[in-house]
Amino acid sequence: MTNTATSYANHPCFGMSSRKETGRLHLPVAPRSNAKIRFEAVTKTKPAMMPEEAVNWLVHVLDAEKPVRIVGITGPGDPLASPDITIRTLRMIRERYPKMDLCLTTLGIGGAMYVPELAEIGISHVTVLVDAVTPEVAEKLYAWIRPGKKTVPLTDAAKELMDDQKKTITAFKDAGITVKVNTTVYPGFNAGHVEDVAEAMASLGVDIMAVVPFHPADENCECPASSTELMTMVRDRAARHINLMPSWDECGEGLVGLDTPEDESDVCSTLPKPTPERPNVAVTSASGMDVDIHLGHAAQILIYGPREDGLACLLETREASEPGSGAARWKDLATRMHDCFAVLTAGAGDKPKEILSRSGVTVIVTNEGIEGTVDVLYGGKKKGKCRK
Repeated sequence: MTNTATSYANHPCFGMSSRKETGRLHLPVAPRSNAKIRFEAVTKTKPAMMPEEAVNWLVHVLDAEKPVRIVGITGPGDPLASPDITIRTLRMIRERYPKMDLCLTTLGIGGAMYVPELAEIGISHVTVLVDAVTPEVAEKLYAWIRPGKKTVPLTDAAKELMDDQKKTITAFKDAGITVKVNTTVYPGFNAGHVEDVAEAMASLGVDIMAVVPFHPADENCECPASSTELMTMVRDRAARHINLMPSWDECGEGLVGLDTPEDESDVCSTLPKPTPERPNVAVTSASGMDVDIHLGHAAQILIYGPREDGLACLLETREASEPGSGAARWKDLATRMHDCFAVLTAGAGDKPKEILSRSGVTVIVTNEGIEGTVDVLYGGKKKGKCRK
């Protein structure tokens, strides 16, 4: 077995030169994680995009004539921990861009049952994160694993993870989908186990493996960084069993050659745009000057839109839906916003975001002035911060 996968040399994600030249856009629509590595830095989790927002971003990037060839579902959680959202996003992209290559990255928990639908959508390849193939090693790596909605003891969860990963990988391979495995080398914890991972993955028919060095987020991490010498030894041993990707750092988020929307200005540049069917913007405000009230607390909504001369202004005020009726409240509110492509609000829960997004209304959370923020949505100069 060679230490590089020559058969995948020209693959847009696996080949070294082609990876540098191929546009890959990663859409962070997965809101929920189902495991945590012990050595990960404690940071605030980035909010996930709604599927419609992610597709808007993709459209924005393609309209800017960026060479996107592959769209991947990655982060901030696990795509198969929230399969409905992931599948809805993929279907929307496939419907709009039939020739786009689609992929996702997952831990694989409970994934086998979704493979038939993913295959029907036409996903081209999948990356499964496999850092161990025995529960004993997995227990050393994970702080917690949550196979379902309830937390279970780590010992039991590690066993379930091992079983689920095998089932998921087998299901993808049986469906004819290319499978790549990513294995991160944690010195002192799984470095001597990576060869076992490679052998086990080869026996499952995995197409290619990426051996990734670990870089601690701070000097107090109990796991040291993977040295060059260690990585060389680990890679040589793994390559006895399976084709390896060239040495690499994780391809990360975003698009090759294009900054990802890390800061507020980038996010605002990818916000939804008015359409003939939905030319207006809804706003929740108590003062009438700033976006200063939570969507759930708003008794009325202000409707802004273009007047005859094209300038956006306040058109009317509408009553908001009555509280206390659950999902029905947000469906009713979506109906009241039938001519709006977005709503500006100081805060909103996941359920209203989902229901309004499905109805064509993007929820934009901000605390800036109304006029400046509305102006941004109609193509004016950025005047305030906003986030979705």
